[in-house]
Amino acid sequence: MKGLRARYGASPLHLLLVLCSFFLAGYAGVRLLKGDTLGVLVWFVGAALLHDLVFLPLYTVTDRVLQRLFRRRRRAAGPSGPVAAGGINYVRVPAFVALLLLLVWYPLILRRVPGFSLYTGLPSGQFLDHWLLITAALFAASAVCLLAALGRAHKARPRSGEPPSPPEAP
Repeated sequence: MKGLRARYGASPLHLLLVLCSFFLAGYAGVRLLKGDTLGVLVWFVGAALLHDLVFLPLYTVTDRVLQRLFRRRRRAAGPSGPVAAGGINYVRVPAFVALLLLLVWYPLILRRVPGFSLYTGLPSGQFLDHWLLITAALFAASAVCLLAALGRAHKARPRSGEPPSPPEAP
């Protein structure tokens, strides 16, 4: 067991889970390619090119702009600890989840699927409203988490007249 861990670098359970995920992905790929093989391959290549040539530069530039915005605010407010340094993540995470939901459900959100309400039992106009509400809730929850982190950092910071308390012994 120690020899396997030394060679592989992780536990045997990790190896088993990785092998199972490869098996599942291979099975899904074989099932997917049984239908329209050329169409699926064109879609994968197109999606990879669209991601690498359009989306990756787009969200990289957006992330850089947000980082600079947070950096300027941090400099103006003074050093406020690790929360301000990681403040960009309070925008990244809800934006990522909202865009992932949009990517998965865009045909329904943008009303590109006629007659789908027969299958779901929901009117087609509700999907955009629901996605917008979920996105707003994600950003609101992220703002609450940021405020809580800022509150914890503010409480942990020593006041200007008090000397910092010594660290606790282990």
